[in-house]
Amino acid sequence: MTAMFGRLGWAVADTWTITRRDLTHWVNQPAQIVIGLLFPVMIVLMFGYLFGGAVALPGGGDYREFLMPGMFAMTMLFGIETTFAAVAGDAAKGVTDRFRSMPMSGSAVVAGRSVADLLNSVLGLAVMVICGLAVGWRFHEGAGRALAAFGLLLLLRLAMLWVGIWLGLVVGRPEMLTAMQILVWPLAFVSNTFVPPETMPAWLAAVAEWNPLSATVAAVRDLFGNPGPAAASFAAEHAIALALAWPLVLIAVFAPLATRRYRDLNR
Repeated sequence: MTAMFGRLGWAVADTWTITRRDLTHWVNQPAQIVIGLLFPVMIVLMFGYLFGGAVALPGGGDYREFLMPGMFAMTMLFGIETTFAAVAGDAAKGVTDRFRSMPMSGSAVVAGRSVADLLNSVLGLAVMVICGLAVGWRFHEGAGRALAAFGLLLLLRLAMLWVGIWLGLVVGRPEMLTAMQILVWPLAFVSNTFVPPETMPAWLAAVAEWNPLSATVAAVRDLFGNPGPAAASFAAEHAIALALAWPLVLIAVFAPLATRRYRDLNR
């Protein structure tokens, strides 16, 4: 028992060391953080003010209140690119190999990256909330339901970062980020983020409704009390359950894959 707690304490200490290393890297390169925070703000301004007037919500309501929950979730999704670039960059520079040569817990590197990226995502979400409040977004269902919505958003980010860690370790080449973006952007746009699925062709609407991103967006709209499409399908009616299930499934699959991939590098 003592040995088990000793190994656990060792793993936690190593994880925190890697977390601090990753956070220090961001502090030393603030421009990267600022650009990452400003990009979703630009998307909000573009869609909220340039295109929003052309979008009529089937049930009525303010488009920017409809948009902001989608933008919160999309920001969590796009964090996968940051995770992928950082992990692949460390692998390409040999940093990952140096970590593996040290007497440290085998899961600490990937766990430390996940903690650091999740903390960064909290900052990104806070910036988006401030942006939303500035453009007129509000939550209407009380602080408890709002906190539950933010919890679902961070759960989605946790799932996406494990996918990003695994892909970064598998690919190991930061120049493949463009290919990652080609995969991520359709996931963001074929969803209920910007328009209700019922405005799409039937086959595309079905794809959009079962998109994991759509589940989180629909769930947080409901929890915030923001306007959204009427629940006319199983996915829409059970959005909160799916917003929990999709990320948990992704974590259950990709967290072990990422840890195993790290341990098996160069074998």
